[in-house]
Amino acid sequence: MPASYAYLGPEGTFTEVALRTLPEAATRELVPMVSVPAALDAVRNGEAEAAFVPIENSVEGGITTTLDELVAGEPLMIYREVLLSITFALLVRPDTKLSEIKTVTAHPAAQPQVRNWMKANLPDVVWESAASNADGARLVQEGRYDAAFAGEFAAAKYGLVPLETGIHDAENAQTRFVLVGRPARPAAPTGADKTSIVLWQRDDHPGGLRDLLGEFAVRGVNLMLLQSRPTGAGIGNYCFCIDAEGHISDRRVAETLMGLKRICLQVRFLGSYPRAGVGAEDVRTALPGTSDDEFVKASDWVARCQDGRF
Repeated sequence: MPASYAYLGPEGTFTEVALRTLPEAATRELVPMVSVPAALDAVRNGEAEAAFVPIENSVEGGITTTLDELVAGEPLMIYREVLLSITFALLVRPDTKLSEIKTVTAHPAAQPQVRNWMKANLPDVVWESAASNADGARLVQEGRYDAAFAGEFAAAKYGLVPLETGIHDAENAQTRFVLVGRPARPAAPTGADKTSIVLWQRDDHPGGLRDLLGEFAVRGVNLMLLQSRPTGAGIGNYCFCIDAEGHISDRRVAETLMGLKRICLQVRFLGSYPRAGVGAEDVRTALPGTSDDEFVKASDWVARCQDGRF
């Protein structure tokens, strides 16, 4: 397989900046793609070793395009995650004044992060979505739009200037990116890990979601993301994208997955991988009765009972 990483392009995206923080990125060819689906398809088609794409931001939650691509199609697996703090610049062609801006563009995920700033400073502009923030900058360079919200670092790449910088409605806004490859054995646990899955219910019934969540709760597994996504099978048909603390090799996580496999129509494992910016020393202590040692002791006790040695 080619030693290349596909990513949401073109050059100058926040995705590229986040990707370059991975040490292994220095030894790979980095290939910009026109969209998240194109980047993930490059992995599925064997054209790239892995894809690096945004999956969640702290303002709007999950990036639906990425989640939907991981839910459907040939299975893929998450191997790494990166958190990147996000602030925007308003990029324009040289000599453009704020009062002259009538149209603005950026990736759809950017709009909720600059909505209040636009309301205060550009109340009458027309917003148009772009495939990425850097692609929006390219479209401004070509004269298609008057301005683009993008990273300030993209200005020089596209011959633009930052008219305003440090734009963000929410302090400390972050976007989470993931490195996605073909399914393989997960990396060894670090003590500060995350497991991602997708669940499909057998049927829609009262308490159905409670039943799913109960599998986590009774084993002391904390959820970090829960988002429903339509399955395409009609109104009211949803699957659930879930991030949970822990690694599939942890007994409490493994038994949770076994319990879900028993009661769900389908479970898709998306990987167990290190949590970004968190060390083992930062992870909360397991609830009483949920440590690996306690699971082993309980299993041994059942075995003794079966042998009449209780």
